[in-house]
Amino acid sequence: MKFLDANQSYTFSKIFDLSAGIDEISSDFGYSFAQTKLNRSQFQGKLERLRELRERIEEILPFVILSTEMARREILISRVITEVVHYTHAQLRIEYPLKVSEQLQGSLDYLLRKENQVIVIEAKKEDFVGGMKQLAVEMIALDQWIESDQEVLLGALTTGNLWQFAQLNRTEKKIEQGLENYRVPEDVEPLLRILIQALF
Repeated sequence: MKFLDANQSYTFSKIFDLSAGIDEISSDFGYSFAQTKLNRSQFQGKLERLRELRERIEEILPFVILSTEMARREILISRVITEVVHYTHAQLRIEYPLKVSEQLQGSLDYLLRKENQVIVIEAKKEDFVGGMKQLAVEMIALDQWIESDQEVLLGALTTGNLWQFAQLNRTEKKIEQGLENYRVPEDVEPLLRILIQALF
């Protein structure tokens, strides 16, 4: 059974609004879906600016109302992502337009790319179910778009103060949603270490 109309055009954000589940949408594109503990490897080097980052976030949080997606992007998400860029020198694209087909198109909130490694990050105000569905389709689009030997694509879904990972095994055509959650600022160290390691 197909959940997407082959004669209709979809964007990533439109798929977010569909009632079909992540497993059903993934299946339409020929991918399987599962939820599991990912246990992503972490960067073991020194993070010399970690304490400063955590202190800056903790200092400003009492004075900001994080009621909109834009506020969360400006205050929390951008700080984490720019730290990743600092340590990895990865290229950062924001609102990156991507079109693979009429059913795989739209803008990626954040795309980090270093040599043959990429990470896609989707920012949402609060809906993790719809957001993970959108992230899965964005990873499928990247799988079909990039030409590299990167075996596993990493994606992250975030509300700013909460992060969750997903990965796509390109050989097995399998998407896995991680059961682990990372909070900012409490878990900013393991979060950074996972993101940094994925780009090396």
